[in-house]
Amino acid sequence: MHVNTSAPSAGRLQPPDPLRLTGPRPRLEELARLFRIFSEFLLGFRQLHFVGPCVTVFGSARFDEQSHWYKLGRSVGAELGRAGFSVMTGGGPGIMEAANRGARDVGAPSIGCNIILPFEQQSNPYCDVVLTFRHFFVRKVMLVKYSYGFVVLPGGFGTLDELFEAITLIQTKVIAGFPVVLVGRSYWDELMDFIETRLVRHGTISPEDRSLFHVTDDPAEAAKYIEEIARRRFGLKYGQKMRRRWWLFE
Repeated sequence: MHVNTSAPSAGRLQPPDPLRLTGPRPRLEELARLFRIFSEFLLGFRQLHFVGPCVTVFGSARFDEQSHWYKLGRSVGAELGRAGFSVMTGGGPGIMEAANRGARDVGAPSIGCNIILPFEQQSNPYCDVVLTFRHFFVRKVMLVKYSYGFVVLPGGFGTLDELFEAITLIQTKVIAGFPVVLVGRSYWDELMDFIETRLVRHGTISPEDRSLFHVTDDPAEAAKYIEEIARRRFGLKYGQKMRRRWWLFE
């Protein structure tokens, strides 16, 4: 079943108002903006409440299906689906599409949280549920709130933003110690060197902060790593009536 859900009056939605950061606006205009933001949170909470334990996959929108990274992302989505997780992405093309496609390949739920941009990012066709947001910060809350782990494949500024926000939330204990896996060693090697030779050496992070993420080239290893932590740390168990699908036992 495919469900495409957007914020109210989706047909008239435009990218967020560029005046947002220009200081105070008339009070009624600010009140209307607050209601729009609230409606997006309400939409997300309602639609994602029953999607089951998810893993969110982050990655670039710029890789086509012939790319090595696209193929790797598709394998990641499939392995997560086989492990019993729903797969959630930003809903766009590239690696997001690849991960959703991999989940679809193995019959796992596939969710996309799309964003309205000036060049209008289109949702990919491999999502069972698509939500469309105006505001990046609302979308990012949804990608984190319903996830029991994060997989990060090669990407640009947006992917790095998502990666470091997730790690920061874990480091500061704002969210529990969810597993974060970076897939694609050759892409992430220089970032790992920077973390070691700059951040750790200069004391801007603690040496133990390096354990906040795991790096691999193997999609099966990534899924297994997340699965083991979900079982041990969060008490997830397989439901009796759903083969290889998770239930949360508190």
